[in-house]
Amino acid sequence: MGIRPTPWIWHNGKLVPWEEARVHVLTHALHYGSSVFEGIRTYSTPRGPAVLGLEPHVRRLFASCKIYRLAIPYSPEEIAQAILDTVRANGLRDCYIRPLVFRGLGTLALDARECPTEVIIATVEMGNYLGEEGLRQGIDVVVTSWQRMAPNTFPAMAKIGGQYINSQLIAMEAHDRGAAEGLALNADGYVSEGSGENIFIVRDGVLVTPPLSASILPGITRGFVLQLARDLGYEVREEMIAREMLYLADEIFLTGTAAEITPVRSVDGLLIGNGERGPVTARLQEEFFGIVTGRKEDRFGWLTCVEGG
Repeated sequence: MGIRPTPWIWHNGKLVPWEEARVHVLTHALHYGSSVFEGIRTYSTPRGPAVLGLEPHVRRLFASCKIYRLAIPYSPEEIAQAILDTVRANGLRDCYIRPLVFRGLGTLALDARECPTEVIIATVEMGNYLGEEGLRQGIDVVVTSWQRMAPNTFPAMAKIGGQYINSQLIAMEAHDRGAAEGLALNADGYVSEGSGENIFIVRDGVLVTPPLSASILPGITRGFVLQLARDLGYEVREEMIAREMLYLADEIFLTGTAAEITPVRSVDGLLIGNGERGPVTARLQEEFFGIVTGRKEDRFGWLTCVEGG
């Protein structure tokens, strides 16, 4: 997605003009990926712009910082308010929000806890990450040669910048093979997740998604879909998924802040179901988008109105 400048970025406690939000070339995070980040979405609703999952996203940001030993000099409440302030200042109704916490200029040592912690919050315009047609018709994906991290190598539950080299390799291989997205297996050969999405399969009306022990990020949208599916009366299981189960699924869809709920029409060239969006995916999409756009009641309390209304 191309980035269009906005007037303001929140940087270390205050809003600064876009062009003044800079760091030094010896910033630790540039060299070692020593950053923690979130991806959050704001949707236009009849009550104005509303942030989806503000509290769980901020909670995960702080959890990732704790795992990584990255001291964050603000409270969760201050970060949540700064997110709302930045969206409001930039006047965007539908946008992507990027909070980033990173080690700044101080040392190039690997144990860089003496470096100052910097925090930025940026908002940019964003459309459909995998394409509007993909939301309706589904996308083609492949299982790539790159695996997700083995236990006790990297903390899969933390959203750490340096770990996204793995995701970049998955995405690049998928694109080189003509697919819209790539999937990764975990170290034991079971399905893990996409380069930036969690995965669900549907078989005989039952939804199955890999558990946290499959080296996945605990996605916020994944959690919303689990909540929504159970509320709609679907049986949902969190269990290991063998690669071949992908080929036998009636439906597959990916979830994520950027991907939202995106159906998969083929895996490794094999059509899933009828090779189009299935009925379970369509129903979940209808409910999800109805809630986040304000057309349906926010019965789960997912949204935070930017203007407080």
